[in-house]
Amino acid sequence: MFDRMKEDIAAFKERDPAASSALEVLLLYPGYKAIRAHRRAHWLHEHGMKFAARWISQRCSRRTGIEIHPGAKIGRRFFIDHGTGVVIGETTEIGDDVLVYQGATLGGTGKDVGKRHPTLGNGVMIGAGAKVLGPVKIGDNARIAAGAVVLKDIPADATAVGVPAHIARLAGNRYTDLDQIDIPDLVEQEFIRLNARIRSLEDALADMERKTTDENL
Repeated sequence: MFDRMKEDIAAFKERDPAASSALEVLLLYPGYKAIRAHRRAHWLHEHGMKFAARWISQRCSRRTGIEIHPGAKIGRRFFIDHGTGVVIGETTEIGDDVLVYQGATLGGTGKDVGKRHPTLGNGVMIGAGAKVLGPVKIGDNARIAAGAVVLKDIPADATAVGVPAHIARLAGNRYTDLDQIDIPDLVEQEFIRLNARIRSLEDALADMERKTTDENL
């Protein structure tokens, strides 16, 4: 247990430049407190003590603003940055070295039974405010951009953006340094596409008008 605690603290120190000491992470970081509470709650949940498990998780939610169902399976070195508003559902499965930013939801759609929540591979990043909904699979080292809504599987080494999310980058392109700012402006891209379509239609209409005028003459 203590080895796992030390490993989790080390992950926070390594990935958050604002963390000045292990003691600071241990006492002051809500993300670490939520993970530590989940480790205990999940053990109780797996051993049939579900009421006690839920009591721990709900108490932690009130204190940290992070809600993790005791049934969720979370791997090693899980890092929640800031954490306020993070929600992780009961049947969620999370691999090792996963990073989740504030406001992210790993939830359900309300339409599924049994396995209702996402499965995340190793090294996945979930951006601030992103929603990953339903029993979808997010491949190893995938990146979900801030504000994206994921409703379908995302392959490994891909970056997904938008609502609903689509793949914007694949392996071989620059994506590992994604910082939630350096992502495509989807609204601007859509305006550009629409403007190009409008110009094309205007040109076609002008050609039709010229042909009609020539025929009348």
